[in-house]
Amino acid sequence: MNAQSDDDVPGRTLGRGGIPGPGDGAGDRPDSTGWFTTSLGAAFVRGAVELEETEHGLLPHRLPAWARRQFPDGQLAMVEAQPSGVRVVFRTRATAVELDVLPTKVIYEGTPPRPDALYDLLVDGRLAGQAAATGGRVLAVDMTTGSTVTRPGPVGAVGFDGLPDRLKNVEIWLPYQEVTELVALRTDAPVEPASDHGRKVWAHHGSSISHGSDAESPTTTWPARAASLAGVELMNLGFGGSALLDPFTARTLRDTPADLISLKLGINLVNTDLMRLRAFGPAVHGFLDTVREGHPTTPLLVVSPVLCPIHEETPGPSAPDLDRFGEGKISFVAAGDASDPTRLTLGVIRAELARIVGLRAADDPHLSYLDGRSLYGEEEYAEMPLPDDIHPDAAAHRRMGENFAALAFGSGGPFAAAR
Repeated sequence: MNAQSDDDVPGRTLGRGGIPGPGDGAGDRPDSTGWFTTSLGAAFVRGAVELEETEHGLLPHRLPAWARRQFPDGQLAMVEAQPSGVRVVFRTRATAVELDVLPTKVIYEGTPPRPDALYDLLVDGRLAGQAAATGGRVLAVDMTTGSTVTRPGPVGAVGFDGLPDRLKNVEIWLPYQEVTELVALRTDAPVEPASDHGRKVWAHHGSSISHGSDAESPTTTWPARAASLAGVELMNLGFGGSALLDPFTARTLRDTPADLISLKLGINLVNTDLMRLRAFGPAVHGFLDTVREGHPTTPLLVVSPVLCPIHEETPGPSAPDLDRFGEGKISFVAAGDASDPTRLTLGVIRAELARIVGLRAADDPHLSYLDGRSLYGEEEYAEMPLPDDIHPDAAAHRRMGENFAALAFGSGGPFAAAR
């Protein structure tokens, strides 16, 4: 789904429902080197709720400005601006493409450097290149204190060449783990907006696992993999550490045009030890009520947490494993009191979500439930254990995407009509 402009004015956000402004068209005159420069705008960006104009270009957001004003949480502010599922899409004969960007790269103090985040380039839906961006800011995170420091850096670029010399659809998927400001697109032939060919829009909300944590690249997060297999347009509202039944997230889903909606709920409520059982049930009902205000008959799938052994029977909060951290490895332990029956574990959450969906489905035939362990369960854990005891690895992301595509979009699944 495209984020569309309603005000192409410096200092404003570009929201849904408007007409692309002057910067949204292709540059039809090459410069002295033979390159065409396109100022990116809503006509070329999919998967974002809003585009914010910055001093450098456009910053994709996955929560609208009104929602961003309602929370003081730096973690959520960072992850909603990390463009999981956001892609630059256009049609062209170009054989070489360069995208100027200002990324914000995250490092964790005291641990080995993480690999550079990848941009995936697709030609007519097939992977045709991968590259990392030069330049950019650095966000240094101290896991022991939670403090952060941002170090400035320059605008950089990511480039691809050797593309087929024919008219084609090109997609550049942005890294799910780096806040990315879009500066300009350069090509050796003119570009124009591409059609979505009438594909259904699937809006998905979840935690860091849905956001993409530990996937190999932006098109291999499990939601992106499932969307590709099912032939649908992805709107990924997975927010690392922040699938917390926030009312502004429910209202964002309510207001987002979508043909299919899924909600993967639970693990972050355990991670953060945010609420007790008494509050959880009404909060789920309220979240579903709000989504249904905008999508009364849209197929709506509630997905419970995938297998996570440390929290199956032990509540949160999750805490860094300091012994492994001292070895330069990020890992987590369950730090909650398992003797307290009011605390949320994954087993408790799955039972409650199944009960709530069963109760509501009597009056809502378009509401369904999926046990997350059917995406990643005991079999997957034995083959692909969780490297940090919470997040699936790259291979597990692919398997989860394949499992979701089969169960949700396959014959008899709640989203089968979308195919």
